[in-house]
Amino acid sequence: MNDKIASILKKIDELEQKLKDELQYEDKPFIDFELIGKKICFNKDIIKEQQKELKNIWRYLKEAPLAFILTAPFIYMLIIPAIILDIFVAIYQTINFTIYKIPKVKRSNYIVFDRGYLAYLNTIEKINCLYCSYFNGLMAYVSEVAARTEQYWCPIKHAKKIAYRHSRYNHFLSYGDAKAFREELEKLREELQNLS
Repeated sequence: MNDKIASILKKIDELEQKLKDELQYEDKPFIDFELIGKKICFNKDIIKEQQKELKNIWRYLKEAPLAFILTAPFIYMLIIPAIILDIFVAIYQTINFTIYKIPKVKRSNYIVFDRGYLAYLNTIEKINCLYCSYFNGLMAYVSEVAARTEQYWCPIKHAKKIAYRHSRYNHFLSYGDAKAFREELEKLREELQNLS
C-alpha cells in the first residue's frame, strides 16, 4: 500500500471514530439517561413520559397487520442457526485466535441489549428488539472474526467490486500483486496483534 493511500485510510479511520463518538451522544440532549455500570437509568419523569406512548399487548396485536403475525415464526426460526453459529464462532475464535495470537473479538462490543430499558415498548416489542439486537450484533461480531481471519490467511482485495467491505479490508493487498503478498503477509499478520 502506498503512502498516499495509507494516509487517506488513517484519516478515514480518524473520521469514522469521530463520527461514532458524535453519533453516540447525538440523542443525549433529547433523552436524559445515565449509564450506571451496565444499566441505563432514566429519571422518573422521563419514564412517565415514555409510558404514555406504551401500547398494550392486546391493542398491539389487534392493530398488527395479519402478515406480521403470519411471518413472525419465519423470522424467529432463525434463532436456532444463529445460536449454533454463535457457539461455533466462539469455539473457533478461542482455539484459532489463541494459536495464531490474533486478539479475540469482544462479543459484548457487538451484541448489546439495552432497548429493554425503554418504558414505551411493550413485551412483544421488547422481545422483537432483543431478537434484532442479538441477530444483527451477532452478524457484526461474526464479520469481525471473519475479517481478522481473512487478514491472517488471505489479505488480498477482490478484483470484482464487492458490496460490503469489512473493517480490515482496506489493509489488504492489491489483487494480483504476488510479490507484495509474499513480502507483506507477515507484516499484515503482525498488524492484527495490535488490535484490541
